[in-house]
Amino acid sequence: MQAGAASLRTILSKLKLSERLYCIASNVKSGGIVADIGCDHAFTSIYLVGKKLAKGAVAMDINEEPLKRAKEHISGCGMDGRIVTRLSDGAKELGRGEADTILISGMGGALVVKILSESIDIIKGTKELVLSPQSEIYLVRHFLHDNGFKIVNEDMVKEQGKFYVVIRAVPGIQHFADKTGYIYGEFLINNKNQVLKEYLVKEHKRTGAVLRKLSGENSSKNTAAVLRSAVLKEEHDTIEKLIKKISL
Repeated sequence: MQAGAASLRTILSKLKLSERLYCIASNVKSGGIVADIGCDHAFTSIYLVGKKLAKGAVAMDINEEPLKRAKEHISGCGMDGRIVTRLSDGAKELGRGEADTILISGMGGALVVKILSESIDIIKGTKELVLSPQSEIYLVRHFLHDNGFKIVNEDMVKEQGKFYVVIRAVPGIQHFADKTGYIYGEFLINNKNQVLKEYLVKEHKRTGAVLRKLSGENSSKNTAAVLRSAVLKEEHDTIEKLIKKISL
């Protein structure tokens, strides 16, 4: 047991994160207390505190088993005094003003919005939100703008064939001019993010293939298919314009 703990301590002392988790951690700027919601193994909290990017952390999860693993990792790194674990449905067990940063990753956009909505008073008492929704990202961007937050940075990384977006938001007023900014990310587009470009090229090929298939099926007599083709054609053309804009 002691050898295992020593081995764990040695591994975690290196504080190496995957590219995705490193991108998430690098967007934490408050330097204060981080509420790591849905913490899983708590590696991000450990990294932030270990690298002195955060004074401390509250590692939270809705399930006991992830918290058990998190506690083992935290103890193995000798960080019991700086990182606490807490069983919580979202941010419900977090006190107002207790955290400077809310960090949520590894969940779908609808669930991220649900967690933020259910604890909106707590959320509005923080300095920043660092969010990495795995789907329905437009819902998160809309939620932020509808609830008094402005997006100040977005990053995008590709890991093991999947694309991940990281959003950093702070209190403020902001709205994007059209739906393109909400769907694909205004900051990513304006910053000519090359990972976004790679994603768009992939989506351009996918939508093009579907359009060709629909055209070959003589779908002009099917009203639903005609509507689907029109929507898909608009998406395809929008993606093409964005690729050109990023490539300039």
